Parts: sequence; C-alpha cells; structure tokens
Amino acid sequence: MDIDVIIATPNVMAQLGKVARILGPRGLMPNPKTGTVTNDIASAVAEVKKGKIAFRVDKFGIVHASIGRVSFEPQQLIENAYELVSTLQKMKPSSAKGIYMRTISVASTMSPGIAVDPKSIKV
Repeated sequence: MDIDVIIATPNVMAQLGKVARILGPRGLMPNPKTGTVTNDIASAVAEVKKGKIAFRVDKFGIVHASIGRVSFEPQQLIENAYELVSTLQKMKPSSAKGIYMRTISVASTMSPGIAVDPKSIKV
C-alpha cells in the first residue's frame, strides 16, 4: 500500500472497522486523537499537506516519529528532523528539570538505529 495517511468522518468508521486488522499495525487507522477522524475533511487534508508532525510517546517516555520517506531528498529529511526536535523542545514543560532529551536515534524501518548527539542539534 502506498498510503501515508487515512482521514475519515465519524460515520465511516464502522466500515473501516472491517479492515482495521490491516490498517492498525501499519499505523494507518484513523484516530480522533491524531485528528484523522473529523467532519472537517478539508482542513484535515490541508494540515497533512502542510506537513503536520504526528508522533507518539510510549510508556517509557520514548518518542516515535517519522521524519520522511525513501523518496525524500536528504535536505528534506534534515529539515523534518530539525522541525521535530524543535517542536519537542517547545513542548518541554516548564516544570521539567535536568536534561530533557538524553539520546536521539535515527533508523529506517527494520534497521539498527544510528545515535545522534542531542547537543549537536542547534534549536
């Protein structure tokens, strides 16, 4: 499947439930928390086309996010990575003390991660 995002209206979610086993593991199932289930489809599509950053945090505090696809140019990947790190820094709670990002790792699908020094990224 060559699909990046699926946006749906609430009344269509019942039909999408039939293919949830396929979409879910690939991270394509629409979800109200991520803004992909909405009645205002036009604004949701516009946000995605502008490059909306979607990431998730697991219970250990690890942030998982995609910064691009294989078809992206290297400069696009650099810009997306910079934008993700700067967005995460802006979201830092004022009550958080100490080091906010300890490590950064970049990996393609099914490959080992490459460590990046968080201090080397100027935000």
